[in-house]
Parts: sequence; C-alpha cells; structure tokens
Amino acid sequence: MPRTIILAAWLPAPPDRLYQMYIDPELHAAFTGMPVTIGAEAGATFKAFNGAIWGNILHTVPNRLIVQRWRSVNFPEDAIDSTLTLSFWPDPTGGRIELVHANVPEEDFAGVSEGWTTFYWNPWRSYLERKA
Repeated sequence: MPRTIILAAWLPAPPDRLYQMYIDPELHAAFTGMPVTIGAEAGATFKAFNGAIWGNILHTVPNRLIVQRWRSVNFPEDAIDSTLTLSFWPDPTGGRIELVHANVPEEDFAGVSEGWTTFYWNPWRSYLERKA
C-alpha cells in the first residue's frame, strides 16, 4: 500500500532562493552534485541522479510551491506515480521547505524517506554554508 512522507527542512537561505535553487537546473546540480533536467513550467520534464528519479512538473507558484509527478527506479512497475509537493516558507534563520511526498510504494518508502536527507537536505545545507 502506498505511503506518504511528510518532512520539513530548515536551510540557511530565504525561501525564494531555495525555490530558485530547486527549480533551476544549474543551481539544483550545484548542491546535489549531479546533473538534473528540470524547469518551472507545468509539463517540464524532471530527471535527476542519472535517471534514478524522474517525472514532470505539475504546478508551480513562483518562490512558494512546486508540485511534481515523481518516480524512482525502485518503484514496482505497476506502482502509481507519486506526487511530490514542496512549499517554501520564511524562517528566522533562513527558510523552511515543507515536503509532502504522497503515494510512495512501500517497497521504496525507506529509501525515498532517507534519500531526502542524504541526497537533498544535507548537501543543500552544506552547499549554502560553504557559500555564506
């Protein structure tokens, strides 16, 4: 049965910068260390980590919200696509990203859950701290 991941990350940058870093392919690649295909328009293709995750942009609200259709190579073939929602909020120490990742298959739930910290939050924070 599909599950939902709910996380929040506090990063040392304002929300508009965090949004731009996620949606801009060069900035996204800079903090993840891997090339990415992404765009801000609905329908734009998303592909990252050498094709290990992919999907497309469903909706954006500039500097506030990104909604993606999202899949992983570890999803069973018959699994429905997951939906990733990232919202960007001001915080006294920079910005906060709230994540809701719905319909993640049980078979990849632990990997996706841990992957957000390992492949996004930690390297993103390190990148921002180095640039400060």
